[in-house]
Amino acid sequence: MDSSNKQNFLQKLQGKWQLNSIKQVLLVLLVFALTGFTILFIKQPIFDLLGISMEKGGVWKTILYLLLVLPLYQAVLLLWGFVFGQFSFFWEHEKKFFRRIVGKKN
Repeated sequence: MDSSNKQNFLQKLQGKWQLNSIKQVLLVLLVFALTGFTILFIKQPIFDLLGISMEKGGVWKTILYLLLVLPLYQAVLLLWGFVFGQFSFFWEHEKKFFRRIVGKKN
C-alpha cells in the first residue's frame, strides 16, 4: 500500500469517526491495538485463576468467555482511551455499543 492509499484510508476513518485530525485517527487505532494486546495477555491468567481451561471448546465456555472478556475489553478500551487522551471518543463508542446490545435505536 503506497502512502496515498494509506492517507486516503486514514482520511476515510477520520470522516467516519468524525475526528479532528489524522493524528487523532492514529491515536484511536493505537488504543484499539493496545486494548486487543492487553486482553490477549490478561485473559489466560484470569481463566487460570478461575480454574477454567479453554483447551476444549463447549457452548458454556464460549458463553462464559463472552460474559467475562467482553466487559473487560470495554473497560480496558476506556482505560487506554483515557491514557491517550481519547476518552470522550471511546465513551461515545461504548454508549453506542451498549445501545446496540439492549436494542435501543438512539
